[in-house]
Amino acid sequence: MDKIALMRVFVEAAERESFVGASQRLDMSAPAVTRAIAQLEGSLGVRLFNRTTRRVRLTESGNRYFQDAKRILEEIEEVESALLGVYREPKGILSVTAPVLFGRKYIVPILVEFLDRHPEIQVKAAFYDRVSNILDEGRDVAIRIGNLKDSSQFAVRVGNVQKVVCGSPDYLSKHGLPNHPADLADHQIIQSSAVEPSTTWWFESSEGKTSVRVSPRLQFNQNDSAISAVKSGYGITRLMSYQVGEEFQSGSLVRILQEHEPEPIPINIVYLEGLRASAKIRSFVDLAKERLQNNPLINHQMKP
Repeated sequence: MDKIALMRVFVEAAERESFVGASQRLDMSAPAVTRAIAQLEGSLGVRLFNRTTRRVRLTESGNRYFQDAKRILEEIEEVESALLGVYREPKGILSVTAPVLFGRKYIVPILVEFLDRHPEIQVKAAFYDRVSNILDEGRDVAIRIGNLKDSSQFAVRVGNVQKVVCGSPDYLSKHGLPNHPADLADHQIIQSSAVEPSTTWWFESSEGKTSVRVSPRLQFNQNDSAISAVKSGYGITRLMSYQVGEEFQSGSLVRILQEHEPEPIPINIVYLEGLRASAKIRSFVDLAKERLQNNPLINHQMKP
């Protein structure tokens, strides 16, 4: 078996953490997969997997080799695809990542539409609230909220969001409407650490920047939970505008302290150019750009 074929077996086994799973995917016998991995380890002179009775896991050397092997195989696939005309018709697997709630609310509908348009495409979506290097993780496209730090990545700005303070109509009718950030001291505060990890909240206005130290009575590590609590009428919270845009439209939440909101935070579609910018990537970026830029909840200045 040549080196490229061995790499394919290795990558399948690594992704599934199973030689049996790799054998089923590749239509090989499990012993054949075991022999292929042993051959690859022998040629490299390193151990790639730690084996147990239930699963296999990459060693530190195996993890480094996995990242490089996956990239090499993807580049080979792109070169071969170009010869077959795939750069004109999207095919293959598209890997997309986005923040959890943003992905659920705005990216899932785009992915479904993209799959309907292109029957030969498969999508692997990973939503999490952390920023990672898309090359290291083998992602094709990432939705990023915030200022970009890596200049090697190509980005298309599609909108902007803001940190917004809000409460339910019922709560505000009972406890009054804060007119200044300092008034938050008189209210029950719900905090989402995913948006505000600190109990010091910063605001901006025509008078400049100001900070207020809040004392949350209810704290969550997830935005969904904070949204549920504030909608129930328990108190006031601070979230990202895209997370509660629908609630503002329906009237189930009221946006307050607008004149003290910080400057907008950019939303970008990030992807890698070069060989990996095939038809599947370009087509998805074009569709996502159109849908997101036309979404009134994320593509306008939120400050009044």
